[in-house]
This record gives sequence, structure tokens and C-alpha cells, in this order.
Amino acid sequence: MIEIKNLTKNYGQIKAVKNLNFTVEKGEILGFLGPNGAGKSTTMNIITGYIPSTEGTVKVCGYDIMENPREVKKRIGYLPENPPLYLDMTVIDYLSFVADLKMVPKKVKKSQIKDVMELVKITDHRNRLVKNLSKGYRQRVGLAQALIGNPEVLILDEPTIGLDPKQIIEIRKLIKALGKHHTVILSSHILPEVSAVCERVVIINKGEIAAVDTPENLSKNFGAASRLSVSIAGPRNSVVGHIREIYGVKYVEPAAEKEKEVTSYIVESDKDVDIRRPLFFAMAKAGYPILELRPVSMSLEEIFLQIVTEEKEVG
Repeated sequence: MIEIKNLTKNYGQIKAVKNLNFTVEKGEILGFLGPNGAGKSTTMNIITGYIPSTEGTVKVCGYDIMENPREVKKRIGYLPENPPLYLDMTVIDYLSFVADLKMVPKKVKKSQIKDVMELVKITDHRNRLVKNLSKGYRQRVGLAQALIGNPEVLILDEPTIGLDPKQIIEIRKLIKALGKHHTVILSSHILPEVSAVCERVVIINKGEIAAVDTPENLSKNFGAASRLSVSIAGPRNSVVGHIREIYGVKYVEPAAEKEKEVTSYIVESDKDVDIRRPLFFAMAKAGYPILELRPVSMSLEEIFLQIVTEEKEVG
């Protein structure tokens, strides 16, 4: 669906993007992550045809953005971080204007605008001036304009910015649902949001790709340690002391007391050392029953920070 090869963008002597290569499959929701200044916005602007690349190619649905910009733009809906809204228009007039720009056929224009407004839940605000809307509802109008024309590809830059927690959950569900009919690139600084909706993640840093994989595989591959959450019945100090004596344990911390003399612990061990059996035997010998034990994966936020920090240290 989207194929990016050797993509490079220079601003004078500054290389904002350096030789990027990745693909986005049809119907995939891809998380696009990176610290500020990493080249995310530049890459998205090149994909949408807003700015040209210095080198490399971008193809959307088989069309090259440089050779067939009109065909590519017809297939992309873009929500930038700051939506391009006309504040003195009503919501419905603005969406009608966008539909005309996208050359939506007149026979389906009215019904399509109606469907999009219902989808992002702004129907009740259709006759209000955009400037009188809250930031959250302006964001919804921005998402609506991206959906006008039923594009095959959606590029969403910080789509939940300015929304309250309830609205964020609603937009997450909407993005997940959109993935059934659209290919989606989602850029967000809210990493739990990316984990919740994205099937695969591209992390870029200093204009280069630092990692590409599913959140689950990134957790396995980049984790420097294995983590367990374990609930044990027994005196806390004694339990901690016994766990620390187990070979391979790097770290143990009581997390929460679940009930009287039953505490949950987070235990970290060397990545290649399985401490589950030694832990069982150590607790059994001490007479402290294990009531629950489960692995704990690294969060996407922890992975992201580790990748960015490591690259800074190398640089």
C-alpha cells in the first residue's frame, strides 16, 4: 500500500531524513514514533506530497508521489497536528468546502458528509462556527476533513491532542475501526495510545530508522532483563531476602500489599535466566506460598526511551 525507499530530505547541510526504508501493508495501523526533531513530520509531509524529497521514492497504491502527485493525494487523508480549519465557517460549510476540494461527486457529497459527521460525533455541532468549538471538537472536525473522500490511506499526526480521557478512548476505538477499511499511519507522543491501536511500530531517531517491529517483539528484543510479577504470602523483608539470593536476580521490589501478609513483587532477572523454578523451590523451602506469577513485558514507553537513550550515547 505504501512503499518508502531510500528516502532522504536535506535542508541545506542538515539531513532531516536519512535513507528511510519501510512499507505499510493494506489495512495495517502503523505507529510512527520518534522524539522531537527526529524527522517524523518531514517524512509525513513527503508522503502526502506537501514537500518534495531530496532523494528516494514514495509510492502509495503503486503511484509515485513525484510522478503522479494527483493520484497519490486522491488516496490520502491527512490530519496534521494543527488541523487546517477555517474558523469563520460553520462545521458543515467547512466540510462541504473540503468535499469540493477533493472533488467528491455531488450525488454522494451530502450523504458522505453526513456519514463522516456521525462517525466522529460532530453532527450536533454541524451549524456552529468552528471558532466557537472546544479544542477537542476542532480536532474531531480535523479528523472529519481527513475522512472526506473516503481515502484509502489515513495519516494522523497526534489525533487525540486536546481531547479529554473519554474522548481519547472514543477516538482510539474509531482509529481501530478505521483500520478495517483504511491503511493508517499514526504518529503520537502518547505511547500507550500507540500500543493500544497499532499492529506494528516504526521508531526513528535523528532522521534514521532505529527499530521496526510489533510492540510485542520490540519488548522481547530490546528488553535487557526479564520481569515477573509475583504474589507471595509471607513476611515482606524475609521474602525479599530469599528472592535476592536466587541466581540471576538483578532487582526485586515490593509493589503492593494485596491482603494481610500477601505482597505483590516485581522481580527482574538476567534476560537469558529463567528464575521461575528456582523461585518456586526457594519459596517452598521457606514456607512462603506463591499465589500468583506472571511475566511483565516492557512498555512501549520504556522501549522507546531505551532506543533513543542508547542512540544518544552512541552518538
